[in-house]
Amino acid sequence: MSSDSDHQCPVDGAVDQQEMIPSKKNAVLVDGVVLNGPTTDAKAGEKFVEEACRLIMEEVVLKATDVNEKVCEWRPPEQLKQLLDLEMRDSGEPPHRLLELCRDVIRYSVKTNHPRFFNQLYAGLDYYSLVARFMTEALNPSVYTYEVSPVFLLVEEAVLKKMIEFIGWKEGDGIFNPGGSVSNMYAMNLARYKYCPDIKEKGLSGSPRLILFTSAECHYSMKKAASFLGIGTENVCFVETDGRGKMIPEELEKQVWQARKEGAAPFLVCATSGTTVLGAFDPLDEIADICERHGLWLHVDASWGGSALMSRKHRKLLHGIHRADSVAWNPHKMLMAGIQCCALLVKDKSDLLKKCYCAKASYLFQQDKFYDVSYDTGDKSIQCSRRPDAFKFWMTWKALGTSGLEERVNRALALSRYLVDEIKKREGFKLLLEPEYANICFWYIPPSLREMEEGPEFWAKLNLVLQLIDHENVCAPPTLGAWKKTSLLVLSINPTIFG
Repeated sequence: MSSDSDHQCPVDGAVDQQEMIPSKKNAVLVDGVVLNGPTTDAKAGEKFVEEACRLIMEEVVLKATDVNEKVCEWRPPEQLKQLLDLEMRDSGEPPHRLLELCRDVIRYSVKTNHPRFFNQLYAGLDYYSLVARFMTEALNPSVYTYEVSPVFLLVEEAVLKKMIEFIGWKEGDGIFNPGGSVSNMYAMNLARYKYCPDIKEKGLSGSPRLILFTSAECHYSMKKAASFLGIGTENVCFVETDGRGKMIPEELEKQVWQARKEGAAPFLVCATSGTTVLGAFDPLDEIADICERHGLWLHVDASWGGSALMSRKHRKLLHGIHRADSVAWNPHKMLMAGIQCCALLVKDKSDLLKKCYCAKASYLFQQDKFYDVSYDTGDKSIQCSRRPDAFKFWMTWKALGTSGLEERVNRALALSRYLVDEIKKREGFKLLLEPEYANICFWYIPPSLREMEEGPEFWAKLNLVLQLIDHENVCAPPTLGAWKKTSLLVLSINPTIFG
């Protein structure tokens, strides 16, 4: 006979180890699967995570940010396929082999946190954002309801509120999206819903020919959004720009009148604050005047240039942005919050986002929950699962403060000014125009072409020079990445170049 003392209760929530290991007697077997058996080797998994984190610290955080290291070890696609073990097999591979694969992935990847990575509109490593990303990857949250993601929803609300203040609105709404392209699409659809709300339920069949206007230097996502939403790329009117790449307001108004004359229905103007190549800022006040006269929604794609709002010295670049109806702003660019960190901000406070995008999924967004359901933001999004992207920006903001973020912007633009001055001093370098932001556009003219008259042959040869520069520099440290627009070199300057 057993006594009570033979079955002592676990102390302080401890679990009898014997209960954790099912024996053959108490195994629950269904279709040949032991349901109460171990699903993974926890100790081996924990050790792998620990060793992988050490590898990341050594090879990415420390080594990849060293200016003396390569930005990347470039290999052509077919060669890289041979170097990487990409095959997925029936049986799993041991931890030491997985760590070797991790090392190879790091080795052959582009180190975007390297001080000499200039190739895109993002770069550098923010340590606080990185820790925030580690946390969210480990917690694996999805930001759609308060019950499943309470902390991250409150963080997003706080960050959006602060960004709205910097735009100059007294109140507003917003949501973080997976990219500025998606934010622009959201804005386009929101503007259409405001103009023609019946389209949400009845579709496009009975709608007028909707037409929108944007700069000839706008981001290509505007065409993609028009295609995706069924508006059609032929109904995107590209407005002529001046010599600096800024939209010409008079040309915009001409096109609006012309569209009305043709029986079309103008509904949206998308201005750009920080174009991709030239870094141009459209004249927002003059564009806003036209939008008000014609009853058009004004969206500002400030994905690149929006961070200038953090600087008291440079926020004048976006003068008039407070008159916009919506703004796209990507903190993962100039402010280094880590990809992806992109917000759509909306001046409206009447729940227009929710009205436009909600599907009233009753299994998820019940209205009789035990908390304030206004914190369930999932119905503002076209997504269901959504990453807590605001958290990494919040962590950086908490660490640096507004003054620290302002310094990042000021530093990047001061570095841009320094580079321009250096270009002017050097023979063979020709500046395209004086930049107003962090995009530096210039040509490198080799000695063999410096006495040659500019013409078709000159530009053809210069274009070959650029291709050679691109190839040589991705194969040797430090790498100089560049966009190509014919023979033009374009560098985007980030705050960590001299880090």
